[in-house]
Amino acid sequence: MGSVTNVSSAPRGAVLRPRIRHQIGLAELFGDRAAVSGPVVSGISIDSRLVRPGDLYVALSGAHHHGAEFAQQAAHAGAVAILTDAAGHRMVNGVPLPVVVVDHPRQAMAGVAATIYGRPADALTMCAVTGTNGKTTTTFLLEAALRAGGVNTGLVGTVGFRLNGVALDCIPTTVTTPESTDLQGLLAFLLEEGAETVVMEVSSHALVLGRADAIRFDVAAFTNLGRDHLDFHGDVESYFEAKASLFTPDRTRHAVINVDDPRGRELVRRIGRQGGIGLTTVSLDGDAACRALAYQIQPDGRVAVRADVAGRTVEFDLRLPGDFNIRNALTALAMVDAIEGDLERAAAGLGQANVSGRMQLVELGLPAPLVYVDFAHTPQAIEAALEAVGTRRRIVVLGCGGDRDPLKREPMGESAARHADVVIATDDNPRSEDPAAIRAQLISGARAAVRRDGLATQVIDGGDRRSAITLALQLAAPGDMVAILGKGHELGQEIAGTVLPFSDPDVVAEQWAVLHPDQAGQQDAMP
Repeated sequence: MGSVTNVSSAPRGAVLRPRIRHQIGLAELFGDRAAVSGPVVSGISIDSRLVRPGDLYVALSGAHHHGAEFAQQAAHAGAVAILTDAAGHRMVNGVPLPVVVVDHPRQAMAGVAATIYGRPADALTMCAVTGTNGKTTTTFLLEAALRAGGVNTGLVGTVGFRLNGVALDCIPTTVTTPESTDLQGLLAFLLEEGAETVVMEVSSHALVLGRADAIRFDVAAFTNLGRDHLDFHGDVESYFEAKASLFTPDRTRHAVINVDDPRGRELVRRIGRQGGIGLTTVSLDGDAACRALAYQIQPDGRVAVRADVAGRTVEFDLRLPGDFNIRNALTALAMVDAIEGDLERAAAGLGQANVSGRMQLVELGLPAPLVYVDFAHTPQAIEAALEAVGTRRRIVVLGCGGDRDPLKREPMGESAARHADVVIATDDNPRSEDPAAIRAQLISGARAAVRRDGLATQVIDGGDRRSAITLALQLAAPGDMVAILGKGHELGQEIAGTVLPFSDPDVVAEQWAVLHPDQAGQQDAMP
């Protein structure tokens, strides 16, 4: 179908696409919907600023603008045709490009993108992880496990794109799962670069918006369900249904499900009723096909685990603390087993996994508190992070994102108050909201829990994030645990429309050096 051509590589920092691309005519893509048989298409984009010569420009209706408003810019950049809806068609009069009109261009573009790039997912072993918490960690653990078995592995997720553990130079991702137009090009690039397996985080947004359409995953895992993204989904039931939509025979061949989570058990029942999909259940220590037989938490938070994976006993070490990370590792091993990977070598590889901003230990030298940076931004994740390292005195620095689900802010404060000795409320990404008003909601939830449960937890408004981190370090004694939660791997902080440089691990190290100049130069953040 079509032909192929060599094209120059993308500019440094651009969206990644293969160097060798298919050329395909509009009629081959759309049949009778294409008004003309030509021109040929070699790429696809929904962003007029990122269009390259030979692209099909997809003009979608957005919250504030219709993509058709930018059709002229796309044409100037080299677009050869436009895919849009009837409203968009009316807006592109005067743009000298053929227009293909469909009722739902967003639903159509995933399959179109896959065809343009030669259906790369069909030539790769595709692994998906969905759930509220643990997606990033599980994908990094799976990547480490597969690489230990000699598998060339690509990774797509919240912290960016990687191939064999090396970050790829491209535009930083702002979403967990890229749009289908970018995703299909990225998969084709990874395939061209030698990837055999691709591990992906698949978000609920991606499932609703069709970003992962045109991919049938070889294995997909469900980690858990908490409260998140209700500003988009409306309610928890809709949020769950978005996640559940991944576990059907047309979207995945084999499911790995955490049955310690009640929604996981519901998924297992559904899969059993519908059939047509393989199933592996996972539990920390309950009745499941993949479970821990024994585990021991070391004083530094690392864990030694012996596990039963589908009837085979394996042992492994984890440098990531917490029961939930044992479960994430078991999920990764179950996924390796589902695609018939080398289980023993995979288990050995788990101990090599480091995950930026996921229970990331910031080394400060001795004597010092244990300081962890984690992305936890739901009540469930806050509890897990604070319980991860045993019975130490716990100080938590926590904020809530602006322009996001405001109803989870008080529950986040409640969770922090119940599981920490000191709660320091601060700013996350306030975006367009008043930071003080967001902090007040978190503080209200924390203080309500203190009153209701008779807790001794101290609740403090720590102000801006740097000040709050400094206060936590001042209050912490050697051996205490300080958890800096909410932003994890992020390198910026969005305030009133401006993104300012801000890295939690770097700020911890900087402020510790200010407070303890005698130890300057000794501390270093773990990679």
